[in-house]
Amino acid sequence: MKGARRELKQIVKQVQKKESENRLGVLRLELDYELATLFEAMEEKNNEKVNECKKKLERLRKEWLRLQA
Repeated sequence: MKGARRELKQIVKQVQKKESENRLGVLRLELDYELATLFEAMEEKNNEKVNECKKKLERLRKEWLRLQA
């Protein structure tokens, strides 16, 4: 019974690792897009959009760091 439980824990850990790796790929694309959006907002001198982008980038950064841990 303990062997089965240990094996199940390993499977769950592997699935979680794969999900984190997949999310990191998507997160990288989101970061790239948001940086491009921030650049456009800065060129347009749209301070409201700049602030929105900065907030979103901060949220994405925190998620990135959490997944890297």
